[in-house]
Amino acid sequence: MKVLVVADIHYSLRQFDWLLQQGPRYDVVIIAGDLLDLAAHVDMDTQVVVVNKYLARLATLVPLVVSSGNHDLDSRDAAGERVAGWMQDLRYEGISIDGDHVRLPGALITVCPWWDGPIAREALEKLLRETRRPEDGPWIWIHHGPPSGSPVSWTGKADAGDSNLTELIARWGPDFVLSGHIHDSPFRRGGSWVDRVGRAWVFNPGRQIGPYPAFIELDLAGRTATWISLAGQEDRALDEAPVSPSPASPASSAPG
Repeated sequence: MKVLVVADIHYSLRQFDWLLQQGPRYDVVIIAGDLLDLAAHVDMDTQVVVVNKYLARLATLVPLVVSSGNHDLDSRDAAGERVAGWMQDLRYEGISIDGDHVRLPGALITVCPWWDGPIAREALEKLLRETRRPEDGPWIWIHHGPPSGSPVSWTGKADAGDSNLTELIARWGPDFVLSGHIHDSPFRRGGSWVDRVGRAWVFNPGRQIGPYPAFIELDLAGRTATWISLAGQEDRALDEAPVSPSPASPASSAPG
């Protein structure tokens, strides 16, 4: 089972074109948030139409799982918290989105929404609390924001991770957490595309400008992960035992 992991496409049509070309080489494609771009010159409604067409096409070629990020929030729910309302239509295309569980041969993916306030955060915790972890393989979370206290959340100057996620990882013990959000982490001194938080492997492919996104190939059967970007390629074996946390996190001790 080989999984392609990307994040932070931010309405790069060249990178969506690349996904159409390369996605079918994998068993599953995961986009871990920020498909749209709030800073783009194209208005959000137009971005939604275009991205929906790309995703619908990609879903005919390979199973597709998509989570929301902060740039994907286009509406508000009944509580007034911002949500990615446009993603609901993706289910009609057979695409798995926020709140879904995706069962793979020997694995379970849980898709976590970007939470904008306490009600959505409580709903996320309820989703995880009520999930029965698989007995025959890894439990994989998709959560756009990476955990705090890790080099995968290092901006080059500060730790910008999500402390709530760090607590949830400690409480529920996933095997893998696939994130994004902090674009520069893999490219900065003191940062990384991969880390271990408790028992969980955590990943952030980062963001790059160009014809293809920075991406991670996750081989669940072979227990390896490979990060590929314009900076080169790095490989990591995933059979290492968990390590006890050090008194100071890698991110907090990294140089600015």
